[in-house]
Amino acid sequence: MQRINSLTQQLTANTSTPEPVKVTITGGAGNIGYALSFMIGGGRLLGPDQPIDLTLLEIPQAEKALTGTVMELQDAALPLLNSVRGSTDQADGFKGCHIALLVGAKPRGKGMVRADLLKANGAIFKSQAGYIQDNAHPDVKIVVVGNPANTNAAIIAEFAPKIPKSNITALTRLDLNRSLNQISSRLNIPVRDVKNVVIWGNHSKTQFPDIKNAEAVINGQTTPVPNVITDQNWLANTFIPTVQQRGAAIIKARGKSSAASAASAVCDHIYSWWVGTAPGQIVSMAVMSDGSYGIPKGLCFSFPVTCKNGKWTIVQGLNISDSFSQERIQATLKELVSEKDIAVSHLR
Repeated sequence: MQRINSLTQQLTANTSTPEPVKVTITGGAGNIGYALSFMIGGGRLLGPDQPIDLTLLEIPQAEKALTGTVMELQDAALPLLNSVRGSTDQADGFKGCHIALLVGAKPRGKGMVRADLLKANGAIFKSQAGYIQDNAHPDVKIVVVGNPANTNAAIIAEFAPKIPKSNITALTRLDLNRSLNQISSRLNIPVRDVKNVVIWGNHSKTQFPDIKNAEAVINGQTTPVPNVITDQNWLANTFIPTVQQRGAAIIKARGKSSAASAASAVCDHIYSWWVGTAPGQIVSMAVMSDGSYGIPKGLCFSFPVTCKNGKWTIVQGLNISDSFSQERIQATLKELVSEKDIAVSHLR
């Protein structure tokens, strides 16, 4: 991890204008990539003083849309974008990048089952792993957004052994943000006054949003959320399913998948990782398991973490021994094991 700390410190060392950080977005001309690019240019990813060299990477079939997206970013004259360019070549697109935001993935087509999606994206992310390992900065930080995100991240870890496992993550910050909103709405307080909800497991309908360690500021006092939300029926049958199925609900209402909210969550994920979490703040990241909480190594599993100096640390000692928690954690663990087995079996 010392190399990661050195990279973060080197790029933000005591200079009036820090060295630009090289960021690559795959699927850069897609809906999430489009929204994300402008958020990055506005300082959401690394803060308001950090210049960015931004590369948007796309498949050749999307080159026309990619060109238009780059043109718009140039025309926006965003001060933090030191440079912006597009590429349809993976070796070129990942060259020297410090942060890789892997948004692009094959969506589920008509007639496809989840196993088909796992196989197709497994092949894509195996190929991407090689390009990143061979071309990106040795301490590149990776967040996988394209679904199935956790398993795609595990594929990267499997087929890019030179990249430290701790540098490979998947996005569950969107699920965390959705949870914070549900709690704040229930308590009728601003979302900024809720913290420390934990997302366990997979970014899927089996994930477990856990409020046992959450806190809320109510009338100026910090209060454990379980003390003020005691309706177990609401938690089990409204809160958890709402968070688990929020993406599908947005597609049904909007006719399109989550884009801006996903882009915002990517920025939150990287900002916490790069800049650090506030004292007393726990966030959720899907990271490669080190065996914590009995989760087998080799899986990308969402845990409670804190971040400092470009390093995440799994928060230890949270109580998940009750049957309610264990049933849900075992269900999401079982799904992740199955997903990885399906994906990897076709890649050897």
